[in-house]
Amino acid sequence: MKNKLGILFVALLSVMVMTSATKTVGIEFEHVTLAEAKVMAKESGKLIFIDCYTDWCGPCRRMAKTSFKDEKVGKLFNESFINLKIEMEKNPDGKEVARQYKIRAYPTLLMINAEGKLVKQAIGMHSKGDLIQLANNVLKK
Repeated sequence: MKNKLGILFVALLSVMVMTSATKTVGIEFEHVTLAEAKVMAKESGKLIFIDCYTDWCGPCRRMAKTSFKDEKVGKLFNESFINLKIEMEKNPDGKEVARQYKIRAYPTLLMINAEGKLVKQAIGMHSKGDLIQLANNVLKK
C-alpha cells in the first residue's frame, strides 16, 4: 500500500512540476468589457491596450501565438496596461470600437486612456521588438 501511495505521490508531483513549467507567459488579457477596462484604468492609472482582431485574420492568429506570448512583451504590457482582446465581429464591444476608432484593417492595436481617448493606433502584424518599442514610445509621452 505504501508503495502505491509513493508512486501516486511522485506522479502527482510530476504533473504539478510540468504544469508550472508550461505556464503561459506573455500578455495576460483581461476578460472584461471595455467599460469595465476603463474603470480599471482609471483606478490603476494605466492605459488600455486593445488587440482588435478577427477569427479569420492570419496575422492576428500569428501574433497571438508568437509576439503576445513573449516573456519580455508580457512583462512590459502586464505592468503598464490593462490588456484587452476584442474579436471585432463577435464581441458586443466590437462594432462600437470599430466605429469610434475607425478600424478598417486587422490586426489593429489601440492604446487608449481611461476616458477612451486614442493615444496610439498601430495597424498590422507586430514582432515582439515592435510591440516593446510601441509600448515604450507610448509610455514616454
